[in-house]
Amino acid sequence: MASERIDYDEFGLFHENAHEYGLPYDAPPTVRRMAVEIEPELSLSALVWGTGPPRVVFLHGGAQNAHTWDTVVMALGEPVVCIDLPGHGHSSWWPDHRYWPHGNATKVTRAIEVLAPEAEMLVGMSLGGLTSIALGAGRPDLVRKLYVVDVTPGVDATKGKAVADFIRGPQTFASYDDLLARTVEHNPTRTVESLKRGILHNAHQLDDGSWAWNYDRSFTGSEDEPAVREFPSWGNLWELVSALPMPIVLARGMLSPVVDDADVAEFLRRRPETRYEKFDGAGHSIQGDMPLELAASLKAFLNG
Repeated sequence: MASERIDYDEFGLFHENAHEYGLPYDAPPTVRRMAVEIEPELSLSALVWGTGPPRVVFLHGGAQNAHTWDTVVMALGEPVVCIDLPGHGHSSWWPDHRYWPHGNATKVTRAIEVLAPEAEMLVGMSLGGLTSIALGAGRPDLVRKLYVVDVTPGVDATKGKAVADFIRGPQTFASYDDLLARTVEHNPTRTVESLKRGILHNAHQLDDGSWAWNYDRSFTGSEDEPAVREFPSWGNLWELVSALPMPIVLARGMLSPVVDDADVAEFLRRRPETRYEKFDGAGHSIQGDMPLELAASLKAFLNG
């Protein structure tokens, strides 16, 4: 029996974000999709919030998409751009299926040049955070302030195992309920309501009623082919941290295994001026677990 069809309106869920977190909601926010061609027939897609010049650019983590920031952006109340990384969300899948920080940074740089060249802050989480480090080192003129969410170049296969185990799960699911059950199992710090929205933004229903993830899983491997990609070495990213010239915040989800005390110490050794902020009730996805607290921290750094 085919699964029931589930309607999806990309811009029709913001009232749920507002209701869950007690945000005022008089009317839908001003947000639109835009695309920037990076190479012939290959583009990056982004959500552009507000009507003024964007003050902040957001980069999500691996296997996520620009909508991971929805509640944070609504609480922040500033014009921003949230970019879908290559191979994620509405952005193109690249022929080489390689989506690591240095290559991502080159592509994202072009999108920022077009959509937010005067942005005051770049926010990057997980893979987006490592991409932000590479981008900030290469184009500091585009990164006046840098906010890194729960990642450092010290992440390795052991620290990233919980995240990788979820990402490397099945590509397709017989039903929405099956997909939700796996997502809830692997995200114990998130509310079920936010995970339901996240699934609708990050997966799609096939003609036979089953569901499939949107992102290009070629770069992660899978449970059936775990050796498709070994956990990457981040090359010179620690050296790039040392060279970053802009003010930095390193935010850590204290329930997350991705960043440990040694990583924090190394980051602060290389950049002693870094502001280190701990989110005691958050796992790896601080934007999902504590969006209002993250928005308050971002606002303070942006306007400080």
